[in-house]
Amino acid sequence: MTKISVSTDLDVSADQVWQLVGNFNALPDWHPEVEKSELTKKGQERRLSLAGGGTIVERLENIDDKARTYSYSIVDSPLPIKSYKATIKVSGKGKGCKVEWSSEFEASTGFENDVLKDLQGMYQSGFDNLTKMFGGR
Repeated sequence: MTKISVSTDLDVSADQVWQLVGNFNALPDWHPEVEKSELTKKGQERRLSLAGGGTIVERLENIDDKARTYSYSIVDSPLPIKSYKATIKVSGKGKGCKVEWSSEFEASTGFENDVLKDLQGMYQSGFDNLTKMFGGR
């Protein structure tokens, strides 16, 4: 299994960021690569329409509003991966907060480096936009 983790520090409270990031259906509100999110299966799955085309279906595995974290898995994706599970966590850090997006997955043989680079870039793109929205450190 390949594991990655990307994080960013923001100049606002963890609760304020969690109000946005912690909504499983709000990815298009803060991530520039996601145009649309539709909840299905009683809110436990989301169908993401990506800006460059393509669709990813993800399942909410666990959410803990008190700890400001949720985990999800990919059900269907054009990416050459399987067994993908990710966690997004927002934690207080001084007067601001830290947002962490981590995942583990198995990439198809020969695609490991490409998938790793693509996912790191996708996470960072979301964090860059959060920094524009909230201000970073």
